[in-house]
Amino acid sequence: MNLTGVGGSWHPSLMALSRISVVIPPMGRWSEQSPWYRWAEDVGYDVAYTYDHLTHATAVDLWLGEAFTTLTAAAACTERIKLGTLVASAVFRRPVALARVAMTVQDASSGRLVLGIGLGAPDCEVADRGEKSPMKAMSDRFGDVVRGYLAAIDGATEWHGATMSFSGLRSTARPEGVAPPELLLAAHGPRALALAAEVAETWNTYGGPGSTQLEAADFWSLLAAQAEGFDARCAEIGRDPSTVRRSVLLGFGRVRPTSSVGAFQDAAARAEDLGFDELVVYGPASSAGLGSDPVVHEQALARLR
Repeated sequence: MNLTGVGGSWHPSLMALSRISVVIPPMGRWSEQSPWYRWAEDVGYDVAYTYDHLTHATAVDLWLGEAFTTLTAAAACTERIKLGTLVASAVFRRPVALARVAMTVQDASSGRLVLGIGLGAPDCEVADRGEKSPMKAMSDRFGDVVRGYLAAIDGATEWHGATMSFSGLRSTARPEGVAPPELLLAAHGPRALALAAEVAETWNTYGGPGSTQLEAADFWSLLAAQAEGFDARCAEIGRDPSTVRRSVLLGFGRVRPTSSVGAFQDAAARAEDLGFDELVVYGPASSAGLGSDPVVHEQALARLR
């Protein structure tokens, strides 16, 4: 397995795992979360991601913290590991405010943010403003949040999209000398894949709605089809697909890579065979039955390195 680039710069020509990363849900008090960020750095994970939800089925009767505040705190207790959202929710984030929080974390972390943005969950939209939009409206908003964010980061003082706009900005787009964070887009359907093919530095998938009920063979076949669809979207606009990092999140469905060292290694090999550059798993303290033995993570990382 070719892991050239782990812990350093990524070379687009390498179609092999260059990052192995972990999700640490923002559940429980910070005193409970912070040791896991330090642990993730110590054992060699490349990125520690967190959720961006207002409510979640895995957080019933649990405290659910705010993503960017959590990552800012994580930046203060780590040094090397990248920090990311998987993913910032387009149902309640807006372009200018998203640009502000993203650049704040990027500055505070000395450039370690991976800004993941996704369509968002319907239950978060209901929690935010008591609405439940049809899928097309959610997709339109997702596109506007991403394009509006990019416009704000690029220094636009005015921008108009299909569902939202901004104007009259007088502040700078980002702190002087601070580059924008890596942009990761979660995409599963045709429209989202087309958007990722156009503007993302990293494309991420967990398989999409319904994938969590699939057995392993069908799940991996679905990921292969999504990868082919992403290639097709890139071809349509003339973009070399090898210039986009491919990231896969595993563990929320029936494919559980952290159940054993062997399962972890198998998942890494399967992901690599499909051309994915980044494998993301859930951390030991994950909720909803996703918890795992830290030793499995440590031994698997040692073997994969």
